[in-house]
Amino acid sequence: MKDEKENEMDKNDHRILGKELDLFTFSELVGPGLPMWTPKGTVLREELDKFIWELRNKYGYNRVTIPHITKRELYEKSGHWDKFADELFRITSREGKEYAMKPMNCPHHTQIFNRKPHSYKEMPQRYAETTMVYRDEQSGELGGLTRVLSITQDDSHVFCRTSQIKDEFLKIWNIVDTFYKAFGLILRVRLSFRDPKEPDKYLGTKEIWDTAESELRIIAKERGGDYFEGPGEAALYGPKLDFMAKNAAGREWQVATIQLDMNLPERFDLTCMNEKGEKERIVMIHSAISGSLERGVAFLLEYYKGAFPLWLSPVQVKIIPVRTNHNEYAKEVFELLKENNVRATLDDADANLGSKVRDAKTNKLPYWIVIGDKEIEIGKVTLESRDAGQLGQMSKEELLAKLLTEIKNKK
Repeated sequence: MKDEKENEMDKNDHRILGKELDLFTFSELVGPGLPMWTPKGTVLREELDKFIWELRNKYGYNRVTIPHITKRELYEKSGHWDKFADELFRITSREGKEYAMKPMNCPHHTQIFNRKPHSYKEMPQRYAETTMVYRDEQSGELGGLTRVLSITQDDSHVFCRTSQIKDEFLKIWNIVDTFYKAFGLILRVRLSFRDPKEPDKYLGTKEIWDTAESELRIIAKERGGDYFEGPGEAALYGPKLDFMAKNAAGREWQVATIQLDMNLPERFDLTCMNEKGEKERIVMIHSAISGSLERGVAFLLEYYKGAFPLWLSPVQVKIIPVRTNHNEYAKEVFELLKENNVRATLDDADANLGSKVRDAKTNKLPYWIVIGDKEIEIGKVTLESRDAGQLGQMSKEELLAKLLTEIKNKK
């Protein structure tokens, strides 16, 4: 029999919470491993992505957009076709041309960079987009949002000179720290290096790998903090920094990653013109802040047990008129919040107050507002909190200021 802790973990499984809170769904007609996001779940994804973009904007990232398919030649040149052929979804056109659904975005991004010559004065170039990639996982390996066929990556690629590697890594590290600090998470960093016993698993020469791994050791040492080496955890094309946090069960979980790539620039002949007017080989830095939005949502659902902080909650406040004659004033409050981009709902159904409040609690809403005769008489609202209980009466303007401040500060 399961003990109390195991039962609690089952209850807070992201698959159960996601269904109860109506965030995502799966369909046998669509297929396993292909989650579809409801309006509430889409808000959650968009808020996480918006936060990441706010942080990236401070460091000069530019949005790019690429197609979801490519000719096989792109992945043959990058080396992915040889290493990951079995994991690719393949498409054959009616003219017999072979394409693949993109399992990653970096080869496409190299072609955006390589569209024209770049001067050293233009370096670094920082590209980012949030987009789906597709990997043909075996059906037995699929599970909830943590192992899917369609993966949404908040993906970025920095094309920079060797002398700029450390500075760019530290900027991305700042983004990662700020993002996860908002959730109160403590991170450890794994230096994910190649497995010296299996050199054929990776692209590139020993010399390139030695140089790249040495760079990451220097960066991690200078940054300080809690870091350790993980042999055999490297990406196909280069070593990486993997940021680890403890999930709801207390187990370490990889959340964000920053990867140093000296191999794709060699394969695609990526260069810039240096101060002497000569071509200089550049490097690529790959990063994903949430890891993927699917895994990120799964992690946070279980971490918060579905009770998201105000800024992230799909519905931030529910307005509850006690009786139908209170609906007009309740609607005034609702419109004020909506005009100021607070995600509010108005429960003006002809139902009893207790059931309306229970619904707010069941859906783990951060706040709800009760409006009755007393509130209308004095022109105020009564605010109740999921976490702190009844907070008393306040004016509409005080309510709005409180909510906007809490949202802005990501409390």
